[in-house]
Amino acid sequence: RGFSAPVILERSLDDATRAFLLAHDSDPFNRWEAGRRYALSIALSLTADPNAAVPEAWIDGIARVLGDSALDPAFRALALELPSNDEVAADLAGRGTLADPDAIHAALMAMREALGLALADALTTVSEGLIDTGPYSPDAPSAGRRALRNGCLSLRLAAGSAEAEAAAEAQFDGATNMTDSLAALTALVHHDTPGAAPRLQIFRDRWQTDELVLDKWFSAQATAPSPNAAARIVTLAADPAFNWKRPNRFRSVIASFAMGNPTGFHATDGAGYRMVADWILRLDPLNPQTAARVAGCFESWRRYTADRQAAMQGELDRIAAKDSLSRNTREIVERIRSA
Repeated sequence: RGFSAPVILERSLDDATRAFLLAHDSDPFNRWEAGRRYALSIALSLTADPNAAVPEAWIDGIARVLGDSALDPAFRALALELPSNDEVAADLAGRGTLADPDAIHAALMAMREALGLALADALTTVSEGLIDTGPYSPDAPSAGRRALRNGCLSLRLAAGSAEAEAAAEAQFDGATNMTDSLAALTALVHHDTPGAAPRLQIFRDRWQTDELVLDKWFSAQATAPSPNAAARIVTLAADPAFNWKRPNRFRSVIASFAMGNPTGFHATDGAGYRMVADWILRLDPLNPQTAARVAGCFESWRRYTADRQAAMQGELDRIAAKDSLSRNTREIVERIRSA
């Protein structure tokens, strides 16, 4: 407890114990870890059986963390986060099971929706209590409050309520800082709400001369989960502001999609894999360092189902077949292929 000793402690806990620790442990790290492991266990169950129920004990534990005003807001925001798609896939691989990206995504979305529905009132109350009308401050306490408010907003939207959409639109419209503005915009875009498109245009018009902020505009769209996300990337790549020769702009679209949009990247038709491979081959002669880094998105190809493995292996072979491939990119691709 309290990181008091340099040891690795291995414990086999059941979900009932994890639920209790999530709700009651006085050690913040242990409380977070219990919740994380419990959430991962639930995600694995839902991946295997989409009809399985999201346990009330987990929802109750999250509710206790959310409603405990004595806890640091930054910690409460962290506790609301679910494991990533990659974490679930890695855990499945460690158990000798091949991962289906669609099943993982559906499981995590079901968990978010369950939290959003069950904790709707609490999420709204906490979120509204964190509205800051004073001047922007970058200090840690203020950042923690913003993180918790935006975490609540995201879960409220996951429940699909009109009130949550209106709250996200109001937050964007009245935001006095980039964090709240971008968080609201990203939530609207990722949940494909009607209010997303006009606010994307507003954000673009407002920040079109600031390259770093425009990178965030591109990234918010590139990471939006959707089976046809590759088509959105084609649209973004046709934008006059998409100068793919600039490393930051390339990363904001292509790398963000490849590494931050598992639903689109792992689309069943292989369009995500093909598109990323095309861009790696295009960029490699000009910027082999960035091309090599983006090629790392294929590193976990053996974790996934046979159809995904075959599609990714095909793209890795296609990249490796290019005679003029840079040493940087070839080294990464060959290592991945032989892993």
